[in-house]
Amino acid sequence: MKEYRRTNMVYNDAMAVAKRTSGPDVRRSVTLPPDVARKVRAIAKQRRLSDNRILVELIEQGIETRQRKEQEFFDLAERFRAASDPEQVKHLGDKLGRFVFGE
Repeated sequence: MKEYRRTNMVYNDAMAVAKRTSGPDVRRSVTLPPDVARKVRAIAKQRRLSDNRILVELIEQGIETRQRKEQEFFDLAERFRAASDPEQVKHLGDKLGRFVFGE
């Protein structure tokens, strides 16, 4: 005879999804390349979440990363404009160039 185990789900505030700030969800349809879809599915399976929840998290992380990178660029540009030492100007200019055009 098979033994069944019972699991009680306990909810706490740490499990809460980010609070909504601008009304109801917006439904979008996206087409993913097969390798990306496989990776999303693997992450979802590993974390025991839906593919959709993983996609939302990945998009949110991507947006945050992009905003952080833009802020770093503006901070660097401000430091470059404020610099007066020629050596520091050259160093920051090189850094800005790598930031814009890659390494």
